Amino acid sequence: MILHLKTNTPKNILKDYCTKTNAFINKKDSFIQIVNSSSYKVANDELNPFVIKTFVFDSDIQLASLKYSAHKQINIDQLTIGRNSSQFPIIMGPCSVETETQLKEVANFLIHNKLHCIRAGAYKPRTSPYSFQGLETKGLELLKSTAKTNNLITFSEAKDASQIKELIDSVDVVQVGTKAMYDQGILKALGKSDCTVLLKRGFGSTIQEFVQAAEFILCEGNENVILCERGIRTFENKTRFTLDLCGVAWLKHNTNLPIIIDPSHALGSSYGIADLSKAAIAMGVDGLLIETHPNPKQAQSDAEQQLNFDQAKELLEQVQPYLKIQKRILY
Repeated sequence: MILHLKTNTPKNILKDYCTKTNAFINKKDSFIQIVNSSSYKVANDELNPFVIKTFVFDSDIQLASLKYSAHKQINIDQLTIGRNSSQFPIIMGPCSVETETQLKEVANFLIHNKLHCIRAGAYKPRTSPYSFQGLETKGLELLKSTAKTNNLITFSEAKDASQIKELIDSVDVVQVGTKAMYDQGILKALGKSDCTVLLKRGFGSTIQEFVQAAEFILCEGNENVILCERGIRTFENKTRFTLDLCGVAWLKHNTNLPIIIDPSHALGSSYGIADLSKAAIAMGVDGLLIETHPNPKQAQSDAEQQLNFDQAKELLEQVQPYLKIQKRILY
């Protein structure tokens, strides 16, 4: 249940109610927002005189629900991400920051193709402890410097909660990867900030679990959350994961958060990324996240799924007709 209360609601009544119901309090401009479990359906007698509006839900998808608010627009510098935005970001860049030269080459490619968003991991949560773990702080510094020089919006991933402050100070959008979707330390730390968060779906999670992970961020007061579908694990073994476009349709119909697609991690190979991108745009998603590398064969992580510049250029050309149908402009 979500309650909107008058701003003059007595603090002692608020405190008592929130203690009894484990509710979250967020102060807005014209009301006080109280959020607790969907098992609650009515406010208590003491709180009732101060209630402006009550929102009741059948599950703990609440703040992210279209039953609570209309589709959200998230502003990052000159970019607006959301269902009603005319801008369509295609966020490209390498899986991992490797060298300064690598990032400069990627930045030049983005600028030449009128793209404004770069992705690159400094902290890399890997499946094997023997895989490249990223350049960490040095990688963040390289990404930040490259982005500042070229006026790019930066996306990079958190591996644990101890890195959140450093990431917020260094990048525009903090990415929560598929392995960290259940990490409540990361989610709560980001919820207490006002940074934009790109939340990836866990590869073994249901839609309910995915959106409830977003609720961990939202209920702490941070409304700047973007959902990212990146494929889930099924019985299929010919592709790395299965891109759940049925799930995307459900998210569009039931949630108010922007939705972007990561086809690179879903397929795990470069050959079909353009096709998946066209399908996603045709569905009306709000952006794409695509791994791109100057020389994928030399990449220290996810080499098979990263596009080289020729492939990335071809993808940008192929998606233009689909963007035109959706009345969107590449950003």
